[in-house]
Amino acid sequence: MILLLGSTGYVGGAFQKRLDQLGMPYRALSRAQHDYTDLDTLVDVIRESKATFLINSAGYTGKPNVDACELHKSECLDGNAILPGTVRSACEHTGIPWGHVSSGCIYTGRRADGDGFTEADSPNFSFRTNNCSWYSGTKALGEEVLEDAENTYVWRLRIPFNHQDSPRNYLSKLVRYERLLQAENSISHLDDFVSACITCWTKQVPFGTYNVTNTGSVTTKQVTELIQKHLLPEKKYDFFESEAEFMQIAAKTPRSNCVMDNSKLLATGIQMRNVEDAIVASLDQWRASSDE
Repeated sequence: MILLLGSTGYVGGAFQKRLDQLGMPYRALSRAQHDYTDLDTLVDVIRESKATFLINSAGYTGKPNVDACELHKSECLDGNAILPGTVRSACEHTGIPWGHVSSGCIYTGRRADGDGFTEADSPNFSFRTNNCSWYSGTKALGEEVLEDAENTYVWRLRIPFNHQDSPRNYLSKLVRYERLLQAENSISHLDDFVSACITCWTKQVPFGTYNVTNTGSVTTKQVTELIQKHLLPEKKYDFFESEAEFMQIAAKTPRSNCVMDNSKLLATGIQMRNVEDAIVASLDQWRASSDE
């Protein structure tokens, strides 16, 4: 029995869908049902459910984007830094393994050698480096809380997307926006992400931190060109001249743009599609999904 926290969220909903497809027994938990931020309550639910594994997809991302986290700092800190510690304590107390959905937003740019960041690299977009958004800072703290945790997966998600139109979908945002910041990023197809995370457990791959991103990286311009080619040929895009202009006009807090290395995940035998292939597949399915 798998216990799923944050089941009503964007990522949690994707986990539910995949678990249903696999026919795996699980119990979806939302805070409206049980306050899993309370240690005793969570311990009781784990025992009552006879859970053998727990997935924490809960957290605070801010709506419509991370700028909102600057206005709700307490909630963001609670959801992203304190909750992982509570879940860790509950799982250790009840003796069950678990997986935590983290984020690649704790990095910016590339490594000094030009490669993507690996799981061994310290965050360079965090409170400790004094250059981050509040959201990124809290996600980095959440990983620190789990640094020496045993029987734990830390799955790093990065800019989720798929074929289903949603305010949280990266492609949806680019379909709607007309002026964008040019940047290079690793990104995660949401369905590929949740499948890989569940496979970590079912295949019993070694516990630890994994960059769960599609292979390769893309620039904003490359994605917009794919949107124009496969979905909206008449769509026109304009780009900010610089990040400074973007910050002055369109944002309240710095954004993480980074490239990540998923070699550790691939070495377990879990496959991730090339990022461009995943984008094209999503765009090709887009119109059908809009009618669902």
